[in-house]
Amino acid sequence: MSHSTVPRSRTEADTTAESPTTSDDAGGARRRKKTPGQLSLRHRFGRDRVLLLMTLPAVALVLLFNYVPILGNVVAFQDYDPYISDNGVVSILNSPWVGLENFQRIFEDSAFWQAVRNTLVLFFLQLVLFFPIPILLALLINSVVRPRVRAFAQAVLYLPHFFSWVLVIAVFQQLLGGAGLLSQLLRAHGYDGLDVMTDPSTFKFLVTAETVWKDAGWGIIVFLAALSSVSPDLYEAAAMDGAGRWRRMWHVTLPALRPVIALLLVLRVGDALTVGFEQILLQRDAVGPGAAEVLDTFVWWNGVRNQDFGYAAAAGLVKGVISIGLVLAANKVAHLMGEQGVYKK
Repeated sequence: MSHSTVPRSRTEADTTAESPTTSDDAGGARRRKKTPGQLSLRHRFGRDRVLLLMTLPAVALVLLFNYVPILGNVVAFQDYDPYISDNGVVSILNSPWVGLENFQRIFEDSAFWQAVRNTLVLFFLQLVLFFPIPILLALLINSVVRPRVRAFAQAVLYLPHFFSWVLVIAVFQQLLGGAGLLSQLLRAHGYDGLDVMTDPSTFKFLVTAETVWKDAGWGIIVFLAALSSVSPDLYEAAAMDGAGRWRRMWHVTLPALRPVIALLLVLRVGDALTVGFEQILLQRDAVGPGAAEVLDTFVWWNGVRNQDFGYAAAAGLVKGVISIGLVLAANKVAHLMGEQGVYKK
């Protein structure tokens, strides 16, 4: 009986003695896991109060100019009349509600779908012909050994970005217009002149060429910054393993650019329905709305020129919703590729 009693009493005693300790350890582990080395919100606010106060003006400007105007999308559900009152808020409150009538008009309007088609064609064309060019230019400049040559090439490529679209189109007009340099050269050799600036069939390629000339040099800044973070030891190790210039570019340089390429591609897809308002508006009359009408010019023409503000606001709202969907879809594709994209999973 003594053998049966002693082990049982020891077990109960050990269990009783170990239970509080185990409970305390579990509670402490949970507390440590919840806030491992982190400060409370009050302490973090006190630590970073100066930085937070410095960001307040920027946050206020973003709220004022980017988020408060979103409330104006309510006119998409109204027959908005800005002349009811000098106060825009009063005009919104007193304009009659029409519900989804403006959206119904949009989906039944063939001009709207023509603008959508032109926008998507320009987007895909610029995605294929324009998006890879800054990457190639960054790789080319990064391969230049002499610093002075590299700095000169960067300055030459950056310069067109600071030109206005009026100046860019004027330059192309002098080169490719009916009285431009190319037409004069063809006529001097017995051929007919060529006017690319007023040809609807080549308008999409003209717009893409203008965009490449103006903004390709500026786009390489992000890629050059990513390349500067690549350790030279990786190139030296690859060279010691017998990798040539192209092998080092393929196995070292491009993997370093991959996260940046994925991020910029997601942002570019989200901006697919915005293909350059000022650039296209300046050339719209030369080729006609059938070839040059995009969503931005469609909204401007109906809202500003035709004074149909509710209809234009509905078109802009549809564009914004589609753009959000494109960003989410592109970001999901980036996650499937193993990249972070705009935000993490």
